[in-house]
Amino acid sequence: MSSFLAYVITVSDRSAAGEREDRGGPLAVRLLDEAGIASSGSEIVPDGADSVEEAVRRAIATGARLVVTTGGTGVGPRDRTPEGTERVLTRSVPGIADELRRVGVADTPLSVLSRGVAGVVEPEGALVVNLPGSTGAVASGIPVIVSVAAHVIDQMKGGDHS
Repeated sequence: MSSFLAYVITVSDRSAAGEREDRGGPLAVRLLDEAGIASSGSEIVPDGADSVEEAVRRAIATGARLVVTTGGTGVGPRDRTPEGTERVLTRSVPGIADELRRVGVADTPLSVLSRGVAGVVEPEGALVVNLPGSTGAVASGIPVIVSVAAHVIDQMKGGDHS
């Protein structure tokens, strides 16, 4: 098991209203668990920058040091997950978001439309990463996140660069 906890936030008006089953969030929780990263919780929130900002702040308050959002990264009128996330980040880590888009292209060329961001929150030492809402994006994205999360979190605690 990892030395840090994760929190998964599904961003979807329809799932928050109970009109559509959330499949991406539970998949992310399961894949993180299979990778040895336990969850301190998960939730579903409606689209919008305010709801995302509040949910990310709640997640970090639970002690989570990895926060993964799924949904709200596209170009639709209510897709504001990146904007809400950026309100909380203290430093951007654009290479993670770039790699998520790159690996996503194997599933769909629409992956390039994701506006998802990634970055860190200090002084808490948390990594926050936005994924698109599709299960394909979650399935291809979680391994990318898992491959760097422990290192990023260790670095934020002052760990060595090795």
